[in-house]
Amino acid sequence: MRSDQRSSKWLKLAAIAGLLFLHLPLALIFLYAFTTEATSYQFPPPGLTLDWFEVTWNRADVWEALGLSVKVASISTVIALVLGTLCAAAVSRSRFFGREAISLLVILPIALPGIVTGISLRSAFNLADIPYSTLTIILGHATFCVVVVYNNAVARFRRLSASMIEASMDLGANSFQTFRYIVLPNIATAMLAGGMLAFALSFDEVIVTTFTAGQQATLPIWMLEELVRPRQRPVTNVVAMVVVLVTFLPILGAYYLTRSGTDTAGAGK
Repeated sequence: MRSDQRSSKWLKLAAIAGLLFLHLPLALIFLYAFTTEATSYQFPPPGLTLDWFEVTWNRADVWEALGLSVKVASISTVIALVLGTLCAAAVSRSRFFGREAISLLVILPIALPGIVTGISLRSAFNLADIPYSTLTIILGHATFCVVVVYNNAVARFRRLSASMIEASMDLGANSFQTFRYIVLPNIATAMLAGGMLAFALSFDEVIVTTFTAGQQATLPIWMLEELVRPRQRPVTNVVAMVVVLVTFLPILGAYYLTRSGTDTAGAGK
């Protein structure tokens, strides 16, 4: 018994150490958003102030970068919801030659290093003579956002009992009615969770954006550019706090939406 208690104690200490390792850097970001030092990161900070929040609020370039990030993430998420759900439906509900190969190709963009995806997209845009703009950023982000939605949707489709769809069709419902009243209610939370994760990934993406943005700057790119400037560095930390909150909330929502979806829909009596 004492050995079990000792092991449990060490496991708890290891878990605490792991959490500190992961989250202490985030705590420092929040701390330096309140420092009175404008050009360096001193620890401990020489003083604390709320002035940097007002400075950040009044900077037009911050709002411009934030607006672009929200716009790109929103449109990329909509594209991902449509394409990812359709791909998931085809792969999980149909049987055809090359189905597994197609599934692999769908998830490949998120498995590849971001720099490979960025270079390939830049090459494709150059060959097609497409000028770099908001559209090219959206297309770049959609490549990996589709994967996130697909993974969530295909897992839910596989838990959806085929007998429910068959019963709906036997009762006279057409394809659209079956999708609206049977399929959509069962996959809605998975789609919403996938959309939330896709939005979070798109909002803070850097590498692919670097290759597809041209002269435009999303919020993460703006932050990188600001870090090389020695003035008003706490402004970058204030913006980083916003990024943490914007990405954390969708991920938290996705977790709560998907944690209970373990049963097969329609499998009960």
